[in-house]
Amino acid sequence: MMMDSFLVLSATKDPTAVERANLLNMAKLSIKGLIESALSFGRTLDSDYPPLQQFFVVMEHCLKHGLKVRKSFLSYNKTIWGPLELVEKLYPEAEEIGASVRDLPGLKTPLGRARAWLRLALMQKKMADYLRCLIIQRDLLSEFYEYHALMMEEEGAVIVGLLVGLNVIDANLCVKGEDLDSQVGVIDFSMYLKNEEDIGNKERNVQIAAILDQKNYVEELNRQLNTVSSLHSRVDSLEKSNTKLIEELAIAKNNIIKLQEENHQLRSENKLILMKTQQNLEVTKVDVETELQTYKHSRQGLDEMYNEARRQLRDESQLRQDVENELAVQVSMKHEIELAMKLLEKDIHEKQDTLIGLRQQLEEVKSINIEMYQKLQSSEDGLKEKNEIIARLEEKTNKITVAMRQLEQRLQQAEKAQMEAEDEDKKYLQECQSKSDSLQKQISQKEKQLVQLETDLKIEKEWRQTLQEDLQKEKDALSHLRNETQQIISLKKEFLNIQDENQQLKKVHHEQEQALQELGSKLSESKLKIEDIKEANKALQGLVWLKDKEATHCKLCEKEFSLSKRKHHCRNCGEIFCNACSDNELPLPSSPKPVRVCDSCHALLIQRCSSNLP
Repeated sequence: MMMDSFLVLSATKDPTAVERANLLNMAKLSIKGLIESALSFGRTLDSDYPPLQQFFVVMEHCLKHGLKVRKSFLSYNKTIWGPLELVEKLYPEAEEIGASVRDLPGLKTPLGRARAWLRLALMQKKMADYLRCLIIQRDLLSEFYEYHALMMEEEGAVIVGLLVGLNVIDANLCVKGEDLDSQVGVIDFSMYLKNEEDIGNKERNVQIAAILDQKNYVEELNRQLNTVSSLHSRVDSLEKSNTKLIEELAIAKNNIIKLQEENHQLRSENKLILMKTQQNLEVTKVDVETELQTYKHSRQGLDEMYNEARRQLRDESQLRQDVENELAVQVSMKHEIELAMKLLEKDIHEKQDTLIGLRQQLEEVKSINIEMYQKLQSSEDGLKEKNEIIARLEEKTNKITVAMRQLEQRLQQAEKAQMEAEDEDKKYLQECQSKSDSLQKQISQKEKQLVQLETDLKIEKEWRQTLQEDLQKEKDALSHLRNETQQIISLKKEFLNIQDENQQLKKVHHEQEQALQELGSKLSESKLKIEDIKEANKALQGLVWLKDKEATHCKLCEKEFSLSKRKHHCRNCGEIFCNACSDNELPLPSSPKPVRVCDSCHALLIQRCSSNLP
């Protein structure tokens, strides 16, 4: 017969709801029976334990309830491995279980992998956590389960809550050698059913066992009465062993006292080291904060200077483009040299103005470069100081790590000594429990002292963990400072590139100055030629008005006439000149209006006028 307490058989309810209720009751019974039997059995369970096997079968049925059927290429597929694989995405710690299940060589089916996953999750004591992540994400579960499935309803949450109690159990399951693919998952209800005959048989068995125990006790008493002489010898041996035990206990007491003294010394040393490390950490924190503030200020100044240098570079690049455009214009003007003589003079004046501006800008750039160089030197000094501070911090951290290692070695030695002392105490306790109550009291006191020592060691381990976290924080700060130094080095490289571009601009400026000097030298030569022509004109005054056909070159500059370079008569000497050499106008005695005159006649007439003046 099935009990009404764990099966619900009602015709009025929905059959899926009845299935969910039956599975929930079966899960309650299997989990409860497993916990009770494990506590009575000794908490560590193997894979051959029947209640544990039935628990996995019940869990498999719960996970299969309402599972959607997926059509594959050859057949229909309905396994619980799909939703269990979702746990890896939702809970990162479950990736180890998934990887280990996939690496198992004997598993060939998804159902076998799911069974291995359930066993590994129980051994990790995290089955409840993993399934809770699945139940929360119902949108993802709807891809695998129907809307009326147990995992989609409240019964699934109740089962997950019941699974938390399994954290009390320690399971030692061998998954490699077990054939999980071909197992048949059938629930054995006989384990959870109780009959009246079974109860009566159990009571009879208990009574028979008590009678047999009494009989054995009486037989043992008779044997002991027949062996009195052997008991005397045993008493003597026990007395001797008692004396030996007393001596060994005295030795153990002395060892415990020595261990306590060593523990006190270790605690005092630990306190001193902690105080020193805290002081050093506070000093280093203050230094690092001040250095960070100074570094931030210097970095802001460097950023401002960098932005200004960029602006100046943009201006210089624009000027460079302008200069390149002018050079292109000059190249195009070479083909039309005859039209560009007047424009050359104007360009010379403009270039002189631009040269003055460029010289001023170069002086400003030089001053800015000097300032940038000074600031770079100051920043390099700051970097050197920070590197020294980082080296000091690394030395301090190395010292702290050495001290921590020494402490760990001492703690390991103390733990080994404690383990040895515990083993000896357990042996002595097992031998002396039946002999003397006084020894039991002393051993209980020693156990209390050992518990205190263990708590002290735990506290020291926590202090060590906090120190390690502080060291990690300092290492992070050092890495941040190193990154900032690398950024400063990159800024240095950019500044050097800017200096190189500035030097290239200086070279271009120097070449332009040389070109202007060559133009000036050519102009001076042309002026000398004009003066020579003037002197020749003085000697040739009174010549006849030349015809246009006879003149092919200008008298002063000796350049050939063309369509762009026209001919012009001087109204004073009658010779033919170009426009550049005869662009002067003066009133002559023959004409009161100002008339075109060549440069030489213009200079002579001006000298005469100045000499005639009083």
